[in-house]
Amino acid sequence: MRFSMMATYVAVILIALTLLSIYILGILSGNLYDSEKVKLFAKANIISDAVTSITDIDEITRFNISQILSGTDIRSIVVNGDYRVCFDTNSDSDLNGKIIVREAITKCMTNGEQAFAVTQSRNETNMMSVAVPLINESGTSGSVYLVESISGIDSTISNIRRNLVLFAVIISILVAMLSLSLSLMTTAPIDNFIAVAKEISKGNFNIKAKEKGCSELVEMAKALNYMSSELDDFEQNRKKFVSDVSHELKTPLATIKLICDSIVTTENPAPEMIQDFLGDLSDEVDRLTRLVERLLTLTKMDANQNAAKLTPVDFVVMLSAIVRKLTPNAEAKNIVLYQDFSVESLNPMMLDYDKIWEAVYNVVDNAIKYTPEGGYVKLGLELSGNTVYVRIADNGPGIPDEEKEHIFERFYRLDDSRARDTGGTGLGLAIAREAVMLHGGTLQAENGADGGSVFTIALPYTGAAA
Repeated sequence: MRFSMMATYVAVILIALTLLSIYILGILSGNLYDSEKVKLFAKANIISDAVTSITDIDEITRFNISQILSGTDIRSIVVNGDYRVCFDTNSDSDLNGKIIVREAITKCMTNGEQAFAVTQSRNETNMMSVAVPLINESGTSGSVYLVESISGIDSTISNIRRNLVLFAVIISILVAMLSLSLSLMTTAPIDNFIAVAKEISKGNFNIKAKEKGCSELVEMAKALNYMSSELDDFEQNRKKFVSDVSHELKTPLATIKLICDSIVTTENPAPEMIQDFLGDLSDEVDRLTRLVERLLTLTKMDANQNAAKLTPVDFVVMLSAIVRKLTPNAEAKNIVLYQDFSVESLNPMMLDYDKIWEAVYNVVDNAIKYTPEGGYVKLGLELSGNTVYVRIADNGPGIPDEEKEHIFERFYRLDDSRARDTGGTGLGLAIAREAVMLHGGTLQAENGADGGSVFTIALPYTGAAA
C-alpha cells in the first residue's frame, strides 16, 4: 500500500511536469523562432529597399548593406531573376555570378512573396533563412536572401530543456519523500489496527487501537475498540454462562449421585426408604429437565432473534388462559391469583403466541413462587394510546433497589437457596424479557406502593379497544 501510494503520487507529478515542460518548450521555441524570423524579414526588407539596381550594386549600396547587418552573423545574398548571385556579404565565397537554388529563394521567386525556411547545414547546424522579392516595373527582378545560424536559439532551448528535466527529477525526489512520509503516516494506524485485530482474534480483548490521525481513522479505531469491548463483554458473559450452567447441572447431578450411592451402600434398605429416595431422584430429574428445556429455549431465541412467527392473537383470551393455568399452583400455596383488566377485549394483535405466552407465564409463575402463603398475585391489563400494558403485582418481599438491574440476567436469583426449594432455574425472567424485546416491547420491574413487586410488560398495539 505504501509503495502504491508513493508510486501513484510520483507518477502523477511526473506526468504533470512532462506535459507542462512540453507546453513551455513549445511556447518558448515558437516565440524565439518567430522573433528571429521577424528580425530577419525586417532586415531583408530594409536591404531590398537599399538595392536600387539589381544589375549594378555600387559601393554605397554594399556599404549600406554592411551597416544594416553590422554586429550580426547574418549572411546576405542578392540574386537576379535567373537565380545568379549579384552580391554576397561573404567576401571569401566564390558564389558571385553563380546560380544558387535555396528553398526560400525558390518560394520567393515563384510566388513573388517573401518566404521563410529552416534547414540544416552540412555540420548539422540549424539555419534560418528568409527571402524578400525585388520588384520593378516588369515584376520580380530578383530577391534578397538572408541566412543565419540559429544554434544560439537551439542552445538556449536545450539548456532550458535540461533545467526542466533537472527540475522534474528534483521535484519527483521531493514528492517521493513526501509521499513516503505521508504513506507512513497514513498506514501506521492501519498497521496498528491489523496488530490489534490479530490480538483480538487470539482472545486478547484488553488491547486497544490508538485513536489518532484523520477523522476517518479515529472513527475506525473507535469502532475497533468498541468491537473489542463488546467481544470482551460477550466472552465474559459466555464464561459466566458456562460456569452457571455447569454449577446448575452439577448440583442436581451430585444429589442424584448421592441418592444412588445411598441406595447402593445400604444393606437391605426398607421399601419406604427406597420410595423416598426414588421420589427425591424424580424431583432432581424434573429439575434437570426444566433446566435443559429453559436452556434450549434461550438457545433458540439467541439463534433466531428476528424469527418471531407472528399470528393474530386475542390477547385478553391468552391472559385469561394463563390465569386459569396457574390457579392450581397459587391455590396450593393459599395464594389468591386474580385478573383485573381495564379493557374487556382487544382487536387481535400480531404476536408470536408461544413466546408471549411463555413470557407472561414465567413472570406470573415467578410471582407465585416468591409470594408468601396467604398473599395475592394480580394480573392487570391496560390500553394507553398505541401500547398495551400487562402488570403483574404481588404482595411478596419486593425487590431490593440494587438488585433491579440484575434480576433479568441469566441464572440470577434474589435468594439462591429459596429458589432451589421452589425449583427455580434463574432463567424464567431472562426468557421473558428476550421474548418481549423480540416484539419491540419492554419488561420492567419495580416495587409496589404498598409493598411487593410490580412487573410491567409493554407491547406495541395498533388496534383499538372494542
